[in-house]
Amino acid sequence: MQMISKASCAMASFPSSKVIGSGIDKDRIPGIDIVLNDGDKWMFAGHEVHVMETPGHTRGHISFYFPGSGAIFTGDTLFSLSCGKLFEGTPEQMQSSLSKIMSLPDDTDIYCGHEYTLSNSKFALSIEPENEALQSYAAHVTHLRNKGMPTVPTTLKLEKACNPFLRTSSIEIRQSLNIPATANDAEALGVIRQAKDTF
Repeated sequence: MQMISKASCAMASFPSSKVIGSGIDKDRIPGIDIVLNDGDKWMFAGHEVHVMETPGHTRGHISFYFPGSGAIFTGDTLFSLSCGKLFEGTPEQMQSSLSKIMSLPDDTDIYCGHEYTLSNSKFALSIEPENEALQSYAAHVTHLRNKGMPTVPTTLKLEKACNPFLRTSSIEIRQSLNIPATANDAEALGVIRQAKDTF
């Protein structure tokens, strides 16, 4: 499956020359042959796929969850140790999308759209330096990248322990970025995303 990012981050092109895309994008992106919406189920190469709307990076972003394989393709919504920039979406949309992904089983394999984990680890450590799980994972990521090896897939359990965008209630992160205790998770995510954008 080839993920097409930047254009919609929600389309997939298959050998059958069919272009699959989000229903939200059907009127703005030409060439979508098969429209998929949140909750749709379809078959790909003998595997059942559940479609999840995950806006935030773009308004029509969708993710593909393979329950039988315990894997999700998150495109530009969830990266290892980060989330996508908010090009078209809001912090509230991204928070909602990440919450959907976080509701999956902890052993779900996360396949994201880009290999950004090493640079993401530097930001994550800058705002939560005392997180021992993050320290260990960052060292592992550095080791893998030094050998030219990928860090993807990651697991949801690992991301919950280390990814600052899934840890918006962390006291250390909130203190590092002066996020008020009264701020909700979406507000905290917005501050974390702004800090990442300028890191």
